[in-house]
Amino acid sequence: MSRSNSLPVREIRNFVDGALVDGVHTFDKISPVDGSLIGRVHEADQVLVDVAVRAARRALDGPWGSTTVPERARLLRRVADGIENRFDELVAAEVADTGKPVALAKELDVARAAANFRAFADTISATGLDSFLTELPGGRKALNYAVRKPLGVVAVIVPWNLPLLLLTWKLAPALACGNAVIVKPSEETPSTATILAEILQESGLPNGVCNVVHGFGPESAGGYLTEHPDVDGVTFTGESATGSAIMRAVAPRVRPVSFELGGKNAALVFADTDVERAVDGLARSVFTNTGQVCLCTERVYVQRPVFDEIAAGLAERARALRPGRPEDPATTTGPLISQAHREKVLSYFELARKEGAEVLAGGGIPDLGPDLAGGSWIEPTLWTGLEHTDRTMREEIFGPVAGLIPFDTEEEGIRLANDSPYGLASCVWTSNLDRGHRVAQQMRTGMAWVNTWFLRDLRSPFGGTGLSGIGREGGTHSLHFYSEPTNVCVQL
Repeated sequence: MSRSNSLPVREIRNFVDGALVDGVHTFDKISPVDGSLIGRVHEADQVLVDVAVRAARRALDGPWGSTTVPERARLLRRVADGIENRFDELVAAEVADTGKPVALAKELDVARAAANFRAFADTISATGLDSFLTELPGGRKALNYAVRKPLGVVAVIVPWNLPLLLLTWKLAPALACGNAVIVKPSEETPSTATILAEILQESGLPNGVCNVVHGFGPESAGGYLTEHPDVDGVTFTGESATGSAIMRAVAPRVRPVSFELGGKNAALVFADTDVERAVDGLARSVFTNTGQVCLCTERVYVQRPVFDEIAAGLAERARALRPGRPEDPATTTGPLISQAHREKVLSYFELARKEGAEVLAGGGIPDLGPDLAGGSWIEPTLWTGLEHTDRTMREEIFGPVAGLIPFDTEEEGIRLANDSPYGLASCVWTSNLDRGHRVAQQMRTGMAWVNTWFLRDLRSPFGGTGLSGIGREGGTHSLHFYSEPTNVCVQL
């Protein structure tokens, strides 16, 4: 019997109007580590989604609607403390759902969740609004000043790759601006959203301000939520196709959306780079979280003089990764989120072979023994020999994979990196300071890193262009989406 099978099966309920609520149906949550049943998730039907939306509307019309910025900032800081008080519980839930190594969940997911609440408490406390003194003919004047109001009832739909981190990245600014929310976590990672809702209530958030409904997309909780006539806005992180479907759902009501969608992110490695530093950085940007980060690199363009050295070094890093149980300190790499997602990634392994790829590392399923045979494991994989126009180099795979292609001139590298319908993130590796600035500023992406990856200041804009999204999050950019300014003009 596997270790996961020895654990009790958890009941994961909806959280609506301050209470845990059963669903009409349940669905199984399967461990990506060994394929065992670890939870039964209560699916919200259309009636329960409507109850959640109406509870959120009542909360806006109640005391929550008249809270002040200092009061909301204090609440957000209490939530951060609550996350730290239940740190180990959140880590365990995140690891059970995703299979990622415990060390990664501690350092990235849960630690950043608390940091997000504190960051937006600081942001809302320090951010002012426009005011103008307008001079009129005849010596008269007028005072124009803006008042920030909440957007209203906001649907927060989050993905399975960084479920707690990305939930708090959206929830913290939404609450800071005084909104009421209905959260729809991914069906693959339902656990931490419900725990966080409990923490919010324990921190003093009134009933109905934060609700969690579980389920799927069309004809389930996600579809019912985005189609609901009393939802004032939708924020979503996930696949580009799902973002398009949400846009169609809200278009008749002309509701605002904030989307962080897919990516096929490029790295440009110049011959003047510090090779060891670049290889270390690329290993992180390709393989972190088993490649299941929207910001991960899947296209690596290397200037020809250092191509072989970069390819050999990165392949060595790939072969050194250690998949295994998340609680094992030696584990560096978890499974993919599900068997279905593994089948998608494996289909690209086959496509890459048909397109003439040479496998530098990986290319299959690791043998981790009978206890883990039911898990969604896959080998970190690198290819050369592909053309820039091949589907493997054009379509988002969302796994621990990358294709390496040589280039000659700076202009050619920029052209290759920018030739994509996606525009989320890019990396530039060079020892030339002028080139780093020059090339990064020419990247048609929302974020461009130079000699680093995934280094974030939470005040800076986060988001993409093209198929990678609409709008920006982070700092005051988040406040712009989650609030509506009203300009007041007083003639003096």
